Order: sequence, then structure tokens, then C-alpha cells
Amino acid sequence: MAGQTQYEELIRQFSAFGAVKRELGRIMPPECPGGSAAVLTLLHQHGAMRISSLSELLAVDLSVTSRHVAHVAERGWIERSPDPADKRSRILRLTPSGHAQLDELSRRTTRMLAERLADWTDDEVVQLTRLMARLRADFDDCRGTPHRHPSAQTTPSPPSTVASEEPTTRTPATT
Repeated sequence: MAGQTQYEELIRQFSAFGAVKRELGRIMPPECPGGSAAVLTLLHQHGAMRISSLSELLAVDLSVTSRHVAHVAERGWIERSPDPADKRSRILRLTPSGHAQLDELSRRTTRMLAERLADWTDDEVVQLTRLMARLRADFDDCRGTPHRHPSAQTTPSPPSTVASEEPTTRTPATT
């Protein structure tokens, strides 16, 4: 088990990682802030769902999720349709326009990561991805969030830098 000094250094690195997230946020188009990108990403990854499920995956309050959902719906990136099981609820799903926006976000993010990590080996990128996924999974365990343990993955996941998203997330986003 790591000692006090190692955990303190880890905390310092978490704090410094905010700069990485901010830089990734700067490459997002103004019409698609981080919260919107997270909504698109999770709907792509998990498929159609109720807003309550989306809120759980985002690990934010339902009112925050509702604002993000309204933003992406106004742009035509998702559709909200009645839930056949409960007409009072809505099911959220990506539209073709939402898929296109997500593809653009993924291109931007991938390009930036490729530039910044150009001197990293493939093994180093895979190792970082696995360790970040493992760390997040351990925190998900504390929240009771279901996840697939990273050791069960047979192929590396695309890079993800946001703790609120699954390891296979296509684009980073902040909420």
C-alpha cells in the first residue's frame, strides 16, 4: 500500500490535472460546452435512456442534467420522446446531428491528445488509460455505480479524461 507521501503527491497531481481539463475544454466549440459534450457522449455509449439515468451517469443533480439536456435538445442533437412504460417520462436519444457533433468533438480531442502525447509510446498511453479507468472504477464502487472493471477489457479504450464518464468515452467533457 502506498504511503502518506505518495497519496499527497497524487493529490497534487489531481489538482494540476485541472489545467489539462481546462485546455481540453478550450478546444470545444462554443455551442457545445463540456456538459453538453458529456450528455452526447453518454447517450452514444449507453444508448437511449431517461434523464434520471443520465443524471446518475453524470454524477450531478437532476436540475444540472436538465439544463444540459435542454441545451443539446435546442440544437437538435438529441430527441426527447415519451417513455412507452411511463408516459410522464421522456426517453433521450441522439439524433444524426448529435452523432455528427460527437464525431467532431472526438476529432478535436483526438487531434489534441495526439499532439500533446506525441512523444509517448503506445504502451504508455494504454497504461495511463487503464490506470485512469481503474481509479475511476474504484471511485464508482464507492458511489454504487455499475461499471465494467478495466482488467476485463481486452483492447485499450479511447482516451478519456473525465471522471464522470466511462473508460470507453469518445470525447472528454466536463460538467
